[in-house]
Amino acid sequence: MNWSFRPESFDTPDARRLRRAYYAEVASRYWGRPATAAEIDEGLAGDPPDHLAPPTGEFVVGRYGDEAASCGGLRMLDAETAELTRVYVSPAVRGTGGGGTLLAALEDAALRLGAGRLVLDTRLDLVEARGLYAKHGFREIPAYGEPGPHSEIWYGKGLTARAAGQAPAARARRLPGPLG
Repeated sequence: MNWSFRPESFDTPDARRLRRAYYAEVASRYWGRPATAAEIDEGLAGDPPDHLAPPTGEFVVGRYGDEAASCGGLRMLDAETAELTRVYVSPAVRGTGGGGTLLAALEDAALRLGAGRLVLDTRLDLVEARGLYAKHGFREIPAYGEPGPHSEIWYGKGLTARAAGQAPAARARRLPGPLG
């Protein structure tokens, strides 16, 4: 099977299901127990789609074959910088290349919006995500936001336009300062 990606509204049934699975996984890991349906509902109520649609961002859904199985968002922080958020690949399809191709789709979206670099924050316990980011050219950077229980480590990556079919890692470029 192959992966395909496309921008999608934050509120489609597939996007809602994937965001719910994302929140359930990260909340359950944080609490050390399965999140309840009520806790997931409460968490998602505080997760507005602000800025996850052009011209200020984009939300992408990935399909493995015909099944919606990954998602991620980006929002423009300023004219040059896009922030990745809600990056998720369903556990059932991890190891199929979906994480790397999702990051490539988000990088392409960031480039279309005019970004020259990507940043993100995450938690230290999300080791698989941190490994994915490092594998695809993200490097640890100084905090660009307030530290908190859900923001413990920050990553960044410079972007350049790419030729069709070029591998995501080949697109990274060095920027001066903390991303270079």
